[in-house]
Amino acid sequence: MHSIRTRLTVMMLGVIMAVFVIVMILSALFIRNSEGRQSEQLLLLLCETGERNLDYYFDSVQNSVGKVSDFAESDLDGLEDRKLSAHVEHVSAFFDEVASKTNEVLTYYYRIDPSVSDQVKGFWYTNLDGRDFTEHEVTDITQYDVEDTSKLVWFTVPKHEGKPIWLPPYITDNLDMRVISYNEPIYYKGEFVGVVGIEIDYSTMAEQVDSIRLYDNGYAFINDEKGKLFYHPRIDVSTLNAGNTPQAPEGAVGDSTFLRYRYEGVDRVAAWLPLSNGMRLNVTVPVSETEGDWKELVMNILIVSVEVLIVAGLFMMLFTRRITKPLEQLTKAAEQMENGNYSHTLVYDKDDEVGRLTKTFRHLSGHMKEHISDLNEQVYIDALTHVKNKGAFAKALEELQEQMDLEPGRLGFAIGMFDCDDLKQINDRFGHEKGDEYLKTASRAIGQVFKHSPVFRVGGDEFAAILKNEDYENRDALSSAFKKTLTGLNAAAGNDWERISVAMGLASYDPGRDRTVNDVIHRADKLMYADKRSRKNIHA
Repeated sequence: MHSIRTRLTVMMLGVIMAVFVIVMILSALFIRNSEGRQSEQLLLLLCETGERNLDYYFDSVQNSVGKVSDFAESDLDGLEDRKLSAHVEHVSAFFDEVASKTNEVLTYYYRIDPSVSDQVKGFWYTNLDGRDFTEHEVTDITQYDVEDTSKLVWFTVPKHEGKPIWLPPYITDNLDMRVISYNEPIYYKGEFVGVVGIEIDYSTMAEQVDSIRLYDNGYAFINDEKGKLFYHPRIDVSTLNAGNTPQAPEGAVGDSTFLRYRYEGVDRVAAWLPLSNGMRLNVTVPVSETEGDWKELVMNILIVSVEVLIVAGLFMMLFTRRITKPLEQLTKAAEQMENGNYSHTLVYDKDDEVGRLTKTFRHLSGHMKEHISDLNEQVYIDALTHVKNKGAFAKALEELQEQMDLEPGRLGFAIGMFDCDDLKQINDRFGHEKGDEYLKTASRAIGQVFKHSPVFRVGGDEFAAILKNEDYENRDALSSAFKKTLTGLNAAAGNDWERISVAMGLASYDPGRDRTVNDVIHRADKLMYADKRSRKNIHA
């Protein structure tokens, strides 16, 4: 068995260790969460910066195409070839002015649907050298099925959708260049006429997205709300075709601003913001790179904790020499309390921490003794009537039996058994709440008459009393007084549940005939049932 000094030292070291472990864990969580929040804020900041740059780029294209679309529809006054030819020249001049003021335009065009005119085709201008736009031969779309949206997407998709639309990357006709485009369908009196649009170099958008970098392996990509990719530095979106649409990594698409997912075997966190063209800009980085140096900091905390623990252990071993003896006394007192003995002597009374602890322990012991006594009392009290309960009655009978066994001839007591009539009728007619009032009134009447005797509730409507000393000597008079008390209560009662009827049987202990206390109870029960029958006969 370890000494008190050893146990106290181990305990205090354990407390210190627990505190250090808790501090270490909380510090690690705080550092990790703090760095996580900073990383998320940095992700969002980069995403916001990229969003503004790309929106400026895309908004410029959308606004330009929108202006041309509005001008084209307002300029149309017929679909004859002569009018269409003049109309195309007007739109060409206007488009040239608009495109020259738009950033990074690769091509712009206005293509007339062959079903509207097989003579007037429209125009197509390109700027491949980044200096001036030159007219290019328009694509011959008569050789294609314009209902097939997988071909000539810059024409067939806006015609099919019937609304302005950004198209994912595709290889533009004749130029063999990957582009993305914004296109709007042109209508005249509800009839589809053609498509105006601007194509921008895919690599230009990719360069802007690639410029968004974070840590060593962070990057940005663009997709739509369903996960279809427009650009990703590690996924070739050139494979975009019917039945093979590149998708963002699983988990990288959702409604939350910050997303966690796994890609290429690496856990990643991403922030995304919507772009004005309906796309989404995502900035992603490996989770491991957002954690920073928090693991190293935690390790340092752990090393310091161990060092402090060793120093604290040496200090505790020296300090506990002064308090070993009083602590041993406290330990013995605690062992006695554990065994239910709250009467012990603690003599240590110096004005120090151990002395105050000893004093507090003495007070605690006294309070515990009183508290346990109160609890024991409450255990044996009936919650409704506040008289003693069936458990208390059983305990009292055990004590009586012990006295009967030790000195049967010198013991004098009587047992009264009481049974409340008509409780079921009260409950059925007026409810259990009135039935409870009926029982409370009955228990008060019994306690009022047999006020020097313990009264017990031993069943739902059954009570008992153990008469000793004065009540035992006056048992006959009290029996008569009980009946008078009931008569008085019933005469003053205003409601049926206030009129109580209680059958009573009172039997005295007879050493010559009663070997057990149950013999007395049986006789009291018989007398009580006899009283119940006689009163029923009277009422009948």
